[in-house]
Amino acid sequence: MVPPYYSSLGQFREILPTGRPVLMYHHVGPRQRAARIKGLYVSRRLFERQLSELHAAGFSSPRMDDIVIEQKDPAPAGSRSVWLTFDDGFRDVFENALPLLQKYRARGTLFLVTKLLGKTNEWQQQQGDVVEPLMNEAEVRAWLADGHQIGSHTLTHPHLTRLSQAAAREEIVDSKKFLEDLFGVGIEHFCYPYGDWNETVRDLVHDAGYRTACTTINGVNTPATASLELKRFMARYPSRTLKTFCSRWGRMLWPKWQLF
Repeated sequence: MVPPYYSSLGQFREILPTGRPVLMYHHVGPRQRAARIKGLYVSRRLFERQLSELHAAGFSSPRMDDIVIEQKDPAPAGSRSVWLTFDDGFRDVFENALPLLQKYRARGTLFLVTKLLGKTNEWQQQQGDVVEPLMNEAEVRAWLADGHQIGSHTLTHPHLTRLSQAAAREEIVDSKKFLEDLFGVGIEHFCYPYGDWNETVRDLVHDAGYRTACTTINGVNTPATASLELKRFMARYPSRTLKTFCSRWGRMLWPKWQLF
């Protein structure tokens, strides 16, 4: 049975080629001792090991644009593609992940909280978490110049299903326009904050003109997967207690596996 998180190629070696797998990262770098959700952090050493394993096994990491094109048909036999996504836009991704992506010629998509560029993780601090810096405009431009993509993670990182329809639309639409105006690139990919979405939110994302949207649902994407309901495997360090934690507390704390 495949674990609910991705730590190494191991048990995923057989399942990844069966569809269009997407890996979900948040932090790449050292974890502050007081951090509330330790699983959001992947060390630079572990991240490099993951990239090295994928590279050695012949996996490529296409642009997010390609997942829609390729998803129309089943994955061909021997297919070796995996999509890398980074939620929130933490500065440690720029500092630690970007050089390794360059080293292994891998591509990634960064989902940005647009009103907080160059600031800190205010949505987590409101829940008592540690302060973590976010990438600024210059760092995002360097990310783009290196051949990577960006997408929207809303304006302020709210639970979209808890907002009025008008407020949710503003978070979805205005964040897209902000990024397009600031960076001069088309923004076609979206990520639901906390993995929190429903049919109404999904339809707002569609109406805003996004081509894809990422959830926190575990699994590999197939031709049957809707492009605005993409599944992802959360990347994290191995833990002997994670399975027990998930079964006892995960669904209580994060309905639908809502993450950051």
